Amino acid sequence: MTPNTEFRTATRDELETILDWAAEEGWNPGLEDAAAFWRADPEGFFVASVDGELAAAISVVTHTADFAFLGLYIARPAFRGQGIGYGLWQHALKHAGAHVVGLDGVPDQQENYAASGFDLFSATTRFTGEVAARESDNVRVATPEDVAALIDLEAAASGVRKPAYLGAWFASAESRQTWVMQGTDGVAGFCTARRCREGVKIGPLWARSEADALALIAHVAAQMGGPLTLDVPDPSAPLKALCQALGLTPGFATARMYRGTPVPVGDAPGGYFAVSTLELG
Repeated sequence: MTPNTEFRTATRDELETILDWAAEEGWNPGLEDAAAFWRADPEGFFVASVDGELAAAISVVTHTADFAFLGLYIARPAFRGQGIGYGLWQHALKHAGAHVVGLDGVPDQQENYAASGFDLFSATTRFTGEVAARESDNVRVATPEDVAALIDLEAAASGVRKPAYLGAWFASAESRQTWVMQGTDGVAGFCTARRCREGVKIGPLWARSEADALALIAHVAAQMGGPLTLDVPDPSAPLKALCQALGLTPGFATARMYRGTPVPVGDAPGGYFAVSTLELG
């Protein structure tokens, strides 16, 4: 590592640059992710610079008083293999303090993450493809009055309540929308979909049944086109089976790991749950 390396908190504009790097890495971020990510924790994004040039980035976003999530860990090609990324990793983890920290990392980095105290918990598989479009009369656009209940439902499924992040995520944006499946006794499911550099990602998705999950996915296809992408954790085996039945192609898998006691497995009825993003959990 050069003596002219600086580790510091990123600015809002630099978060846009970090997401451009993520796009170059093939992670396909959403068109308007930065605003919602920033709302989650403005102090949770970090960069390393060498002689004033940005060299690496990472996020360690604190969602609650005892849980944080690590993501967006990227070193620019010219600065790899010099200890800069790992130095930034160590710097950024100080932001989490004694929090439990989760991450979704590529499997070939598991040993490195394990050396920093992270233990493997499960895996998440990305599914992508076209889905037959079909609007549902039972699906409506979420309103501001829905947001608190949707945050609670996502928390029951994911194990962690993320009010700052999801409060912004569930608010309508030009390229992002949240829909609610209305059941006879309340919300039967919901999902957020956003346009990305390529196609549309759905996340989170929560549903009581296969029929409700399928109706939400097909409604997104009708409203936003495709191809559609969902990141499905291993505990959501029925949703993985539905994605396979729809002909969606499994892509890369990430390893969910935790430093500290893992969060409890959520209680998504029937296991129809897709994560919001791999970057912030």
